[in-house]
Amino acid sequence: MVRGVLDNADRSFDEKLWKGVTEQGWLGACIPEEHGGLGLGRVELCAIAEELGRAVAPIPFASTVYVLAEGLMAYGSDAQKASILPRIAAGEVIGCLATSEGPGVVGPATLQCRVEGGKLSGTKIPVTDGDVADIALVLASEGGRPGLFLVDLKGAGVSRETLKSLEPTRGVAKIAFDGAPAERVGDAGAGFEVVQGILDRAAVLLAFEQLGGADRCLEMAKEYALGRYAFGRVIAGYQAIKHKLADMYVKNEVARSNAYYGAWALNDGAPELPVAASAARIAASEAFWFASKENIQVHGGMGFTWDVDCHLYYRRSRQLSLVAGAPKVWKERLVAELEKKNAA
Repeated sequence: MVRGVLDNADRSFDEKLWKGVTEQGWLGACIPEEHGGLGLGRVELCAIAEELGRAVAPIPFASTVYVLAEGLMAYGSDAQKASILPRIAAGEVIGCLATSEGPGVVGPATLQCRVEGGKLSGTKIPVTDGDVADIALVLASEGGRPGLFLVDLKGAGVSRETLKSLEPTRGVAKIAFDGAPAERVGDAGAGFEVVQGILDRAAVLLAFEQLGGADRCLEMAKEYALGRYAFGRVIAGYQAIKHKLADMYVKNEVARSNAYYGAWALNDGAPELPVAASAARIAASEAFWFASKENIQVHGGMGFTWDVDCHLYYRRSRQLSLVAGAPKVWKERLVAELEKKNAA
């Protein structure tokens, strides 16, 4: 499944798997029944996310469900929800979030994309899943104030260029807009607040994907260590290997605790969500990266080869740690939220 995408430069995701999760109702797990979804809670979606992470599923699930669907349910108008949510649940739409405009953090003073008269112009790079998406949520300036806009990527005024990346099963693209029709999501001038609200939701769900991947790395390392012999004994008996496995386990459990806290805050709409999302994002990013690299080390020389699956998890750990903001950004947000809480 994953290798089928990696080995074929013309494929950015697994279409058969995408159809399968659609038929299972996963895309519409949290979408209300009146919009064609199952109407489940966010805890159920977190469970799905964890299993997708274990399988390093090569589908644009995160961009479509964690970002587009969650963003519309939280900030979209009734008309936007009625138009797009049923199509997401039916697997007819792939979404993406376009905020970055190159190196550095985008801020009010550096935002280059502009919306004038309902038309969007500018360039976003890189955009995760932008090579296959049908609809984008685009951060842009309108009348000197930031806003978030819905854009049909298959409509007029849009051109795309697929970019090379470390993780080809989660493609990235450069998207140029030249007078593309754009429709605002959320209040005028509240673009950064809306984006952060969406990222808080996505951070929790991504943390569960990362946790699933980290757990699978630990399982792979343990299984290999118990079956690999060196100098007449299984390598799992050597203290250096035991320490690696123990450290992986500890980091995974820390990530699990923070992810569960985030799941509660997200499911209940708790005011603690910004803190919980930041903590979950930081702990899960650290756990998955650490587990993916230590898994390679436990496998030794075999771990660096194409034939062993270790590199699939390492690629995904790097990709997931950046897709919704790097851990450094989330650490700064966590400190800011805690300072705000202490000052209250």
